[in-house]
Amino acid sequence: MMNFYKKHSEKLIGYTFITPAVLIISLFGVFPVFFGMYMSVHKWKVFKGRFLGFENYERILGSISAFWFFVIGLLFLILSYWVWSEFKDKFKNKLYVLISSVLILIIGIYLININWGIMISEGDDDYLYSLIYTLYYSLFTIIFEVGLGLVIAFALYQKLAGKQFFQMILLFPYITPAVMGAAVFFLIFGKAETSFLNQFVGLFGIEPQLWLFDKRPITEVLFGVKIDGLFAGPSLALTSSIFYGIWSYTGYYAIILLAGLSIIPSDLYEAAKVEGASRWQTFVKITIPLLMPIIFFLMLTGFINTFQAFNSIFVMQTSSAGDTMDVVTIEIFDHFWGRVKYGYAAAEGVILFVLLNVLAISQYVIFRKRINYD
Repeated sequence: MMNFYKKHSEKLIGYTFITPAVLIISLFGVFPVFFGMYMSVHKWKVFKGRFLGFENYERILGSISAFWFFVIGLLFLILSYWVWSEFKDKFKNKLYVLISSVLILIIGIYLININWGIMISEGDDDYLYSLIYTLYYSLFTIIFEVGLGLVIAFALYQKLAGKQFFQMILLFPYITPAVMGAAVFFLIFGKAETSFLNQFVGLFGIEPQLWLFDKRPITEVLFGVKIDGLFAGPSLALTSSIFYGIWSYTGYYAIILLAGLSIIPSDLYEAAKVEGASRWQTFVKITIPLLMPIIFFLMLTGFINTFQAFNSIFVMQTSSAGDTMDVVTIEIFDHFWGRVKYGYAAAEGVILFVLLNVLAISQYVIFRKRINYD
């Protein structure tokens, strides 16, 4: 026994230290996922009801097979990009690689289009459209949060007076309680002509807008063109809530990116300056590649967080906006709390879980060759 302990003492000590964390993660992280899957196959209203099999999924998706073909279509899109990025430099004739990736892309788009149509016509269109609204919210917030955060971080990286003060100010939106911040934004984006934002845009000769009370797509508001479908964009109401998301997380992202900038060796910048590289060339060729692991982390966690956004959107919801602000978490909450359909809500959560995993795979495939941890 003593010999065994001496031989494996370091491992035993390590396991002892991680055991509490493993228990906590298992109890509050892993167990709820599997319990949610268990609930999703039952008619669950406060107490467990009869076993339904995949009936909840059929009601939500219309056709379970159509959903999986839809997921396969998404994976084909990822595969198309992977084939092109992986083999374009390994073959002298890139035409074959291009044709292969395009064919895979066409198959993926076909599967997505056909099966999405089946799900919309036969399934719960409220939930399915909420996925589109969530996609709008997620894409716009993440792109602007990371983009603006990178610009702000690069600006603060320069020798500026009072840099620490600005860093502190940047964290204020992030640490502000979501409900309080959303309530303030609800007043700022009010529909009255005397609201703060309407008075501000009035200075530029822009007519007062309904903002959070307007369900028109942003393309119609900006260009006066009515477009149906995915390319219509988010409603003005959802766009207004997107501004809150950008405001609340951009400063946090800037601080994380600034920390990444601080560990980039200054010798690289000095060498680039000696070689005559411009500030833009230095930013693109040195800063962005070396920050890519951090950008990948922020993009991945950001997409997951925005797909789970709830508090701020729930506070800023208005009846005038219709269902255009009903992102997927709002829809799940409505079935769970408003309609007391726990099993149905759990099934919606499982579907979201699957889609988030596909999203994580796609981001890894896109960023994997750009990430350098050395």
